Amino acid sequence: MRTLNLGILAHVDAGKTSLTERLLHAAGIIDEVGSVDAGSTRTDTLDLERRRGITIKSAVVSFALGGTTVNLIDTPGHPDFIAEVERVLNLLDGAVLVVSAVEGVQAQTRVLYRALRRLGVPTLVFVNKIDRAGARSDALLRDLAAKLDPAMVPMDTVEGLGSPEAESKPRERDAAFDGDLLEALDDEDLLDAYLAGVDGSPNASGMSHVAHDAALGSALDTAFEARVAKGRAHPVHFGSAITGAGIESLVEGLRRFLPGSVGDPEGPLSGTVFKVERGSAGERIAYARLFAGAVAVRDRIHVGDCREAKVTGISVFEDGIDRPRPRAEAGRIAKLRGLGEVRIGDAIGRPPKLRTEHFLRPALETVVAPVDERDRPALHAALTRLAEQDPLIGLRHDETRRELSVSLYGEVQKEVIGATLAEEHGLAVDFRESTVICVERVTGTGAAAEFIAKDPNPFLGTAGLRVDPASGTGVDFRLGVELGSMPFAFFKAVEETVHETLREGLHGWQVEGVAVTMTHSGYWARQSSAHGGFDKSMSSTAGDFRNLVPLVLMAALRRAGTVVCEPLHRFRIELPAADLGGVLAALAKLRAVPEPPELGGGRCALEGTIPAGAVHGLGQRLPGLTSGEGVLESVFERHEPVTGPVPSRPRTDANPLDREAYLLAVMRRVTGK
Repeated sequence: MRTLNLGILAHVDAGKTSLTERLLHAAGIIDEVGSVDAGSTRTDTLDLERRRGITIKSAVVSFALGGTTVNLIDTPGHPDFIAEVERVLNLLDGAVLVVSAVEGVQAQTRVLYRALRRLGVPTLVFVNKIDRAGARSDALLRDLAAKLDPAMVPMDTVEGLGSPEAESKPRERDAAFDGDLLEALDDEDLLDAYLAGVDGSPNASGMSHVAHDAALGSALDTAFEARVAKGRAHPVHFGSAITGAGIESLVEGLRRFLPGSVGDPEGPLSGTVFKVERGSAGERIAYARLFAGAVAVRDRIHVGDCREAKVTGISVFEDGIDRPRPRAEAGRIAKLRGLGEVRIGDAIGRPPKLRTEHFLRPALETVVAPVDERDRPALHAALTRLAEQDPLIGLRHDETRRELSVSLYGEVQKEVIGATLAEEHGLAVDFRESTVICVERVTGTGAAAEFIAKDPNPFLGTAGLRVDPASGTGVDFRLGVELGSMPFAFFKAVEETVHETLREGLHGWQVEGVAVTMTHSGYWARQSSAHGGFDKSMSSTAGDFRNLVPLVLMAALRRAGTVVCEPLHRFRIELPAADLGGVLAALAKLRAVPEPPELGGGRCALEGTIPAGAVHGLGQRLPGLTSGEGVLESVFERHEPVTGPVPSRPRTDANPLDREAYLLAVMRRVTGK
């Protein structure tokens, strides 16, 4: 049986959770459509989600669509929870991008569409809220073409737009519809065939114009469906998730354009974990998409970095709920128990070939402190558990200052973390003011080496490292020595320690865009003492390299030099033209760089760049500057070197830039004294 793993994505408040409810109702899974405002939806199960009326965690619910099992994944719409969306994108066979007929294309709409396009995910657009006052159709289609993609083809017509009686009906096949398809396809052969029918020219086959039109229509449909399947063209449906208008047409679009996939249940097991939650007994439950093979209860499988685990329970999503099953096969989303310390992103069996898409790391961080100091150990445990569910929470523990910091996408996420700690863990906490997370980039080349049995190296290992600038945002570890010159475990220790050490550069920020090449290696082979036992004082271990590499790497990095870069966001403000002067003055104080404004009809659109740390302040000031009529959109664009004083962040580890203090800390760690 085919499976369609379908994502519902949208800017916050566009109505995607309401659409999920409407689709479940249309499939007969629920008898009554739940309400976001009333907190009665099927997918928003967290108390916090129900109270705030927003989706925080991705949820899966299933239903049958003809001969296809649809796993519907409702994702968060608020940009503070973009990490949840990122994890879902690699699972999707298709997507519905929801756009409000009133608000139109918004900042998060653009971010999500760009990701879907780059990944080639087949995507239908659902224009929601046609029953709302101020709803648009033709103007909105022009915005979709201008701001997202010209290959947008409306599949419906709307009657009573902007009224509670608004209805959506499938378009009839006519010249205008064929013209829209041709424009989206941009195919010269099809265009020539269409023009031959329009001007009455005879065609080579001698077929009648009726037959010609039918053949051309079939060819257009086939070409359009193929283009949609590649994520290069998009059917647009209109409707209302609240009234149910247009839902039947959307469901038909899902059947036609998103057929789903059939995995190979007989192949080797391959899947990926995209969500982890805790069961009633505190055990981890992994949500995994299976791309190939099958898994059964009591199977022993490889998880993550070749860890082996025994599956103790399986549930699959069917008919609106997850049902216990003895086995799950390729194509399905399964809940797996018994996988021990499983984490989000772990591979199940063979690592699958996933689409590549990574949203940027959070740009803000804050220190979390317990109101009652006695709760500090419990707070650390609770934040560790939250970090399991969201790796991008970036928990940092500064033992010297006894501080716990978490990463953030925005202030709403801070509120959610605080409420979660209070409700699920009984912990009252305070947050410090959010600060910007910078990065460090290498500016030159630097090298360093320390040799075994030569001062000042106290460790039984030789390591030489060279640091060079590199493209991208990662750390590229390379070998400039023979792989057989040391045991593989020692090379592995060096590589892992390089990545760990570069989490805090010369100024305390994570180093990115760097290539690290190992230029020297050496060790002492395993030796025994006079009594035949292993003699550590004469034998190298992986620990020697883990302790030595930070000293060598930071010496090389110091010689190469780094520059601290802050995150910049691209903003767009729509506001009354009369308020432009006041907004420009405020932007100047926030170090924003605006571009020439677009003026028209008493309104103004202003775009530019602004430091990420100033976005929240701008959002707070804008209503007062524009009598409540200003609308702000922002999205991360790039990192740029900071101007003025260089910000630094305290290190959380033994500081290899201070050799004496570092060696003292390592000695204490080794001896436990």
